[in-house]
Amino acid sequence: MDSKLHLLPAGHPLPTGFTDPFCYEPHPLCRMAAGGVKAYIESRADLLADAGRGKMFGVLVVTDGDGRTGYLAAFSGLLAGGNGHDFFVPPVFDAMRPGGYFKTREAEIDGINRRIDSLAGSADYLAAVRARERCRSDNAACEAAFRQKMDEAKERRDAIRRSDSPITPDVEAAMIRESQFMKAELKRMRRQAGERLAAASAAADAVEDEIKQLKARRRAMSDSLQQWLFSHYSMLNARGERRSLPSIFADTPRRVPPAGAGDCCAPKLLQYAYLNGMRPVCMAEFWWGESPAREVRHHLHYYPACRGKCLPILRHMLQGLDVEQGGAESAVCRPLEIVYEDRWITVVDKPAGMMSVPGRNGGESVTGLLRDRYRDSPQTMPAHRLDMDTSGLLVAARDAETYKALQAQFAARTVSKRYVALLEGVADRPPQGIISLPLMPDPLDRPYQKVDRGAGKTAVTRYRMVGTQDGMTRVELFPLTGRTHQLRLHCAHADGLGVPIKGDRLYGHGGGRLCLHAEAITFVHPATGRQMTFERKAEF
Repeated sequence: MDSKLHLLPAGHPLPTGFTDPFCYEPHPLCRMAAGGVKAYIESRADLLADAGRGKMFGVLVVTDGDGRTGYLAAFSGLLAGGNGHDFFVPPVFDAMRPGGYFKTREAEIDGINRRIDSLAGSADYLAAVRARERCRSDNAACEAAFRQKMDEAKERRDAIRRSDSPITPDVEAAMIRESQFMKAELKRMRRQAGERLAAASAAADAVEDEIKQLKARRRAMSDSLQQWLFSHYSMLNARGERRSLPSIFADTPRRVPPAGAGDCCAPKLLQYAYLNGMRPVCMAEFWWGESPAREVRHHLHYYPACRGKCLPILRHMLQGLDVEQGGAESAVCRPLEIVYEDRWITVVDKPAGMMSVPGRNGGESVTGLLRDRYRDSPQTMPAHRLDMDTSGLLVAARDAETYKALQAQFAARTVSKRYVALLEGVADRPPQGIISLPLMPDPLDRPYQKVDRGAGKTAVTRYRMVGTQDGMTRVELFPLTGRTHQLRLHCAHADGLGVPIKGDRLYGHGGGRLCLHAEAITFVHPATGRQMTFERKAEF
């Protein structure tokens, strides 16, 4: 029997369709297989230590040529520094073979890196940089001193010209000569300063030119090696058709594969199954260990395949399989309630599962329903948005001028909003405080957002614990900024409240509706100037 195939107990019913890798609930057979992977990792101290730092694992339930049902296991990237582990399927292409082309070229690139570090850190180069900076500073000081003399001389000439005493032609000519001489002297000083700086910079410039050339060579070698690597990933599908990664990504907005493409769990698992005549039945991926610093991942929680790297690949690899149709977990559970309306604005209580604005694939939205209601106000538009899974108060403008006025209030952060959330555990945090975690979209895994302290946009939330119930925490959230998924990520992230919102299918464990509700909002009416406050309690 294939050593990579781990048999499952017979008698369990199989699913009717293969897993939609981007929207699924793990099949019982996948949960059983994941338990086998868990037991194996825990039996290996070397793997356990590395996995504990955070790693995605995957299982693929298959049937083999003898009709037996079992599972294959995989991990994303490398595990414990390598990819040759007997329990797991091999990579689609093994670039880590010692002495192979990839490792040889990688060693050459590492040599360039060492040369760059050696040049940049050498005592001679650092001394040359200091000499250059001293020369630049001395030149600037000399020019500043001479400019001061020029200013003083000009002030004396201007004073003579402003005086009541007559100015003789000889005095006027002398003043003109002085001005011309000083301007010419400034030019000479600058020329001499440039010559001194060039001499002082020669040694440092030579090193920096060499570093620049080395970096250009390194970039060219890295790009060439990356393309060579991608060209060796020949991805199969259930029809036996092959496509290389460059071919698969040619029609995507990026046009080239991102780093790490082809090394995630799902492509590895499907490739091995196809190569060995196994029929894929169902699949699941789960996280093991600590959450990454910039994302939210929970130990042993199941996750969809990443879209940036895997979506184009899996579109090809799943051809020939009967893939089940995924769908959103939440659904609209009640109609749209009008809380307040006049000729300028409408305030609604949006149900969970309804979009604020129309999506790419249509579907019911607040915008669509209000435009149907106000046929004479085709410009009706929400002045802010709530996630589809979030319920609560939403303010819409019925004309462009009102929309701009409301938008200005949101931009100036004069609108006060209060949300209530039910966290799926007890938050070990002070009873109230401020969360400040900058956020940005994850370009390789939309719609997820991630924490990025360098490139992220400021995101600030004030919170207040309300109490606990049935092992869960009720908290009030006051967003001071309005970033996408801000409250969900600020609750779930380890540097936030550290506990996801109950029902959060992106940053938590899903199951039921998202327990996040916009329960109060205060703003100034754009037409009347009157401050207005609305409140609707959550149903959870």
